[in-house]
Amino acid sequence: MKKLLITTFAAALSAGAFAHGETNIGVAGRAADVTRTVNVEMTDTMRFVPNAVTVKQGETIRFVVKNAGKLKHEFVLGTEQELKAHYEQMKKFPEMEHAEPNMVTLAAGKTGEVIWRFTTSGKVDFACLQPGHYDAGMKGAVRVSSAGGALIAVADTPAPAGEMTDGEVRKVDKENRKITLKHGEIRNLEMPGMTMVFQVKDAALLDTVKPGDKVRFKAERAGGAIVVTDIQAAR
Repeated sequence: MKKLLITTFAAALSAGAFAHGETNIGVAGRAADVTRTVNVEMTDTMRFVPNAVTVKQGETIRFVVKNAGKLKHEFVLGTEQELKAHYEQMKKFPEMEHAEPNMVTLAAGKTGEVIWRFTTSGKVDFACLQPGHYDAGMKGAVRVSSAGGALIAVADTPAPAGEMTDGEVRKVDKENRKITLKHGEIRNLEMPGMTMVFQVKDAALLDTVKPGDKVRFKAERAGGAIVVTDIQAAR
């Protein structure tokens, strides 16, 4: 009985902002109308990878969401105001179970999906509303370009995952598939400039660089580690 009441409460809470009809963030999509799939990973570092996505107005996106951590996480689409209000309720009722099309809650290691049609240009936020996670920065944004094709500028939106970062090679460790880089800010990871040891996705990347080289590289979170997925000589 308690479980039923909690589920009913969650549905009532979201009725205004997250109704099945069209809202100011869009409308629940149909699988038959999906134009493309976006993979999103949730980690125990309280981050989404990627934490910024760009779509076109009118697109129907299938978000395949994986919980790569050991904690429960969730992916919820909404406006910033709606997400904050919902988060306050989650802190009061952490056992709430969600059953709306704009959200999915996943246990450790599980994968789920959200299919959503973005009908309005601008910004749609997403976040994990598990208690403590939103406050820790587990949030991101979908930037929706207008029907005419111009991208709507969104202030304070993190850079797209995989953006190139400037760096200098300090050490190459081919045996362990690692590289030490002195780098600038990695915006898609919200990481300040520092010197750090990274894993590399492909060992062949290490054959193209040597200590002292100025480079540009891409880094992403994967499997609980930060991994260099591409590296090029700086021009």
